[in-house]
Amino acid sequence: MRVNDESGIAVIEVSDVSGQKTIEVERVRPEATMGELVDRLLAELELSREDSNGRALTYRARLEREGRHLNAAERVGDVLQSGDRLVLQPNIHAGGTPLRTRA
Repeated sequence: MRVNDESGIAVIEVSDVSGQKTIEVERVRPEATMGELVDRLLAELELSREDSNGRALTYRARLEREGRHLNAAERVGDVLQSGDRLVLQPNIHAGGTPLRTRA
């Protein structure tokens, strides 16, 4: 990560899973969590927070350099480097209803 003493600046490229929406982000606080960054990026990319049936969507960030999804609790300054590319992917929950445990 390229860090500026005043504001913690990193240059990263971010896209949606289709690659049709792409932005470059220059100002990221190193102490921010990936969850906070993903929330910011969803707004900047104008990605829907609901699926076609109105159910809430959650997203996760895939770090291309490492080929892994980043945990929402990870700190930006610990995982990102200048020039990194993130892909925001919605979590897909395939049909059916969630399992319920018996009391």
